[in-house]
Amino acid sequence: MLSELALAVCTHEGIDRRFHPLDTTSFALTGASIPDSDAPAMTITHGHAKDHRPDLQQAVLALMVSQDGGVPFVRKRWDGNASDTAIFQERAAALLTTLQRSPTPRYVVADAKLYNEDNAAHLLTLGFITRIPNTLNLVSQVSTQALRWDTWQRLDATTRSQRVELCHDGMAQRWFVVSSEAARPRAEATVKKAQQREAEAIEKQLLPVQATRFETPAAATAALDTLARTWHYHQGDASSLLDHTRYACQGRPRPTTPRKSIAWQRHAQVRPHDGHRQQRKHQKACFVVGTHMDASQVRDAEVIRAYKGQAQAEGGFRFLKDPLCFVSSLFVQKPSRIQGLLMVMTGALRVYAGAQRRLRQQLMQQNKTVPNQMHQQTQRPTLRWVFQLLEGMHRVRVTVQGHRQDLLEGLNEVQITLLRLFGEGVCRLYQISPG
Repeated sequence: MLSELALAVCTHEGIDRRFHPLDTTSFALTGASIPDSDAPAMTITHGHAKDHRPDLQQAVLALMVSQDGGVPFVRKRWDGNASDTAIFQERAAALLTTLQRSPTPRYVVADAKLYNEDNAAHLLTLGFITRIPNTLNLVSQVSTQALRWDTWQRLDATTRSQRVELCHDGMAQRWFVVSSEAARPRAEATVKKAQQREAEAIEKQLLPVQATRFETPAAATAALDTLARTWHYHQGDASSLLDHTRYACQGRPRPTTPRKSIAWQRHAQVRPHDGHRQQRKHQKACFVVGTHMDASQVRDAEVIRAYKGQAQAEGGFRFLKDPLCFVSSLFVQKPSRIQGLLMVMTGALRVYAGAQRRLRQQLMQQNKTVPNQMHQQTQRPTLRWVFQLLEGMHRVRVTVQGHRQDLLEGLNEVQITLLRLFGEGVCRLYQISPG
């Protein structure tokens, strides 16, 4: 029923239903839960807390939304300890029939949890666009290869990509190594922390190696070289080889005292490897997006833009978990009631996302802007911020000679502009001209 309602909303609003971001989040619950006695429901328990409250039990919500506006299509509640991998596997299997019956091609967009070997059978028949997990060694190889080729295609002022065609998990796929300007500062910070941690680890690793006496100089050098091969951000700077001679007799040796053996000890200093650091920084600033769909169905640029649309699902979660919405923590104790509350919250998100999309469309069509929180003009305000801009209006009821009249007081130019964007019906309610 909820899916049918969402379909009707999208049809009425002309929302593009081609790409569907899929994601999950968790809601913390305060207080002890009361088991259901009338019907089975989800299990309220501890799990991976995405809102950083591992001390609280939680419920998990999975949403599939439209890339155009973030309007929810499908929702499903899960046990508090459900993993994203298991959720995405189940949802991929359930969506096969639905999407195959669709009159137009539809594609699921998700993060790296969707892509794994156990889910390959479902992905083979499901149109998907997903980030390829960095845990695959092939991702590092492909990124390194792309940096070496340096044949980037510019998508916009801040994003570029390279396409790699390959076969993985039994599927012919297109992988895109994506590099963005926004990711470089984060990559620089990540590499800097990793370099500091490695420097601390090297200091401890060198102690036993430098304290060991080896039988030959080659053995001492080989031990240090073996250790250096594990370093990513450092290299040897200077080293010295010390010899320790043992004589056949005790006491102070004479020039004629025969030698029994010689032990060798290697002392070394290290320094940062700038070349490796730059290479790692470039690798960390890249991520890989993959799809098995042919380029005739979805062009290269569409694949990357569709993956960036994954933020639509995350934006919906931010709305639901915002403190101003008063649902960041659930106080209802009975699991079946929590399940019902999650359904109501999804319905509220559907109304919110649809209204926000319509408002932004009107701003673009009329070439107007409104101030954001930083007092800069924008055509993409959040509806929550618009609600705050509309605060301060007062309804005044005036009675003159027995006739009552309601007046609105306190309207400013920004508020009048916003109200006109919602149409003539809203203008009549607020007693302003449509403009």
